[in-house]
Amino acid sequence: MLIKGVTLRGLEVFEALASTGSVAQAAERTGLSQPAVSQQLRNLEKALGVDLVDHGRRPMRVTSAGRSFLARTEAVLGELRLAQNELTVMDLGDLTTLSIGLIDDFDNDLTPRLVTVLADSLTRCRFKLITASSREISAAMQAREFHIAVAASTGQHLDGVTEYPLVRDPFIVVTPSGWVSDPVDLEREVERLPLLRYAREQLIAQQIEAILSRQGLEFGDRFEIGSHLALMAMVARRVGWAITTPLGYMRAARFHDGLDAFALPFGSDSRTISLFAGADWVDRVPRDVAETMRRLVRSHMTEPAINRLPWLSGALEVIDG
Repeated sequence: MLIKGVTLRGLEVFEALASTGSVAQAAERTGLSQPAVSQQLRNLEKALGVDLVDHGRRPMRVTSAGRSFLARTEAVLGELRLAQNELTVMDLGDLTTLSIGLIDDFDNDLTPRLVTVLADSLTRCRFKLITASSREISAAMQAREFHIAVAASTGQHLDGVTEYPLVRDPFIVVTPSGWVSDPVDLEREVERLPLLRYAREQLIAQQIEAILSRQGLEFGDRFEIGSHLALMAMVARRVGWAITTPLGYMRAARFHDGLDAFALPFGSDSRTISLFAGADWVDRVPRDVAETMRRLVRSHMTEPAINRLPWLSGALEVIDG
């Protein structure tokens, strides 16, 4: 029997406070008011007879007693969420809410198709779809703001999140149409134009910089572009050249007449686009959504890209689950 004053709501509040260190953020995460969050924590601490957080510090820090209790709290809540989800998805038609984060690479083509497929299967489900950067999506997944998300993988394990790889997306070079006279000497050819970089805070920009650093290559940094389509438009207008990926190139279809694409002349690096799901979310739903995404990516992105750029065959590929 639980000690009087130890409630599931209190445990959820403590978990949120331990994660965020902020009453305001814990209130937003749990859907409670800030006074209610503070009261729930006081009730829990009073029932246990110990301070779980250091109330005198901002952001709040978990005490040594709190750290021990937090491990048990997360285990208990994880099991309860798993049990709840298993009951919810015994029949996919019974799923009532689904919050999804998607990178904007899929915004035009895949997102509407994914929603259509899911809406047909999950007839009683309320959907929330947010388009954001891979960095923002990773942070939101760890904060449990999404049930499921599709983003570029950082290559690092995210606590409480399961990753389902979807597609291997190699890095390529994009230049103004007709600019390169000798593709064999591409590395020297591109030096005649400036490199147009993605904004440095973007994950793709950091991945590209890592490639250049490994190869000991340095290019000027006059241009830093936050919008992918703006970057492709500037290449098409002959302002410079860029490093991107086939998924990014295919998203800029309206600029294709002004672009030429080539395999990366330095190395054969790629990024991985994955589906992420909370580890306490029952496995069946994310696996079904991942398989749906693979089918959509294959038919609407990878196959058209390889038809347009046959040299991508074997490099751009869907990763079967």
